[in-house]
Amino acid sequence: MAPLDGLRVLDLTMWRPGPYATQLLAQLGADVIKVEPPGGEPMRMFGDHFDVLNRHKRSMVLDLKSSDGRATLMGLAESAEVFVEGFRPGVAERLGVGHEVLRGLNPRLVYCSISGYGAEGPLRDVPGHDINYRAYAASLAPDAVSPEADELPIADMSAATMAAFAITAAVLKARATGVGDRIDLGMADVLAHWVGTVPEATHRSGAGPVPGYGVYPTKDGRKITLGVVSEERLWAASCRALGIEEHAGVPFMERLGRIGELDGAVATAVAKLTMAEAIERLTAAGAPVAPLLSHAEMLGLDHFKQRRIQEEGPVRMSVHPPLPEGAVAALDEHKGQSWRLTQ
Repeated sequence: MAPLDGLRVLDLTMWRPGPYATQLLAQLGADVIKVEPPGGEPMRMFGDHFDVLNRHKRSMVLDLKSSDGRATLMGLAESAEVFVEGFRPGVAERLGVGHEVLRGLNPRLVYCSISGYGAEGPLRDVPGHDINYRAYAASLAPDAVSPEADELPIADMSAATMAAFAITAAVLKARATGVGDRIDLGMADVLAHWVGTVPEATHRSGAGPVPGYGVYPTKDGRKITLGVVSEERLWAASCRALGIEEHAGVPFMERLGRIGELDGAVATAVAKLTMAEAIERLTAAGAPVAPLLSHAEMLGLDHFKQRRIQEEGPVRMSVHPPLPEGAVAALDEHKGQSWRLTQ
C-alpha cells in the first residue's frame, strides 16, 4: 500500500502547477479523478508535457457550464477529501463550484486553490505566468534575460510542491477533527517567501559568494560547478585537485576578504582542464563538484536512472513506497465512474 491509499482527490487543474501537485499525491497512492472540460485539457496537445504530469489519474469530461456537469461534480465532491482548482480568482465561484458551496456540501473537504498571486490582495486579478511571478517575487537576477523554452518553470514547480505539502497537512487535520479547510496558494507567494529567507544582494561581483562556489568554464567549452562554502577540508581538496596548493591553507574568514583573487585562481585552473578531467580530479580529491548537464545528459545519468526518478518520482520510502510508473488516461476514459469500490 502506498502512503496516501484511500485519499480521494478531485483535480480540476490544467497546465503545470496543479497537475504536478496532484501527480505527487497520485504517485503516493491517492485516487485522483482529473476532471477535464469538453475537448480535454489544452495541454493534451503537448503529449511530452502532459504525460509526465498526469500518470496514475483517471480522466472524466464534465461541462461545468451545464447543470448535469455540475451535478455530477457535486456528487463526486460529497465523498471526496480533496478538491484542487487552478482557475483565476472568482472563476470557480461563477461556475458554482467555489469553496463555500463545496465545503457546504462536504465540511470535511480540503479545497485547494492555486493561482498566480492568490485569491486576495491587490494583484489577485493580474494575469501572469512563471516569469511574472518570479519578477514580482525578486527571484530573477537584476541582469536576467528572457528565458529559453526549456528553462525550468520555478514558480510553477515550487507552488505545486507546496500545494501537495499543504493538502497533505490539511487532510491530516480534517481526518482528526472532521473539519476541512480552504487553501489559498499563490505561486508568487511561495517564491516571495523563499526569497525572504536569504540576504538581499548588495552587489554583483561576477564571482560566487565565496571562493570555490560557482560555475566555471572548462577548456572544451563545457562548465562545471563547485560547491565550497566554509568547509576548510573541501576548500583544501579543491585546491589540491586543481594544482593551486599554495591557497589550500587559507582559512575561511581570510577567503571572504580575497574572493576575487582566490575565485579567479580557481577559474583559471579549471579553464586549463576539460570537463571530464576536472570532474575526475576533483571527485578523486573529495571536492564538491558537478558537471553542468544538458536535459538529455541528465536523463541518461546512471544515478537518476538507478533511482528511477522519472518513473517513480522524487520521493523514496521503504515501508510504503510510491507507486511505480503508471499509465496516462485517455480523455474521458473513466466516464461515469465514481470512486474505487475498494476505498
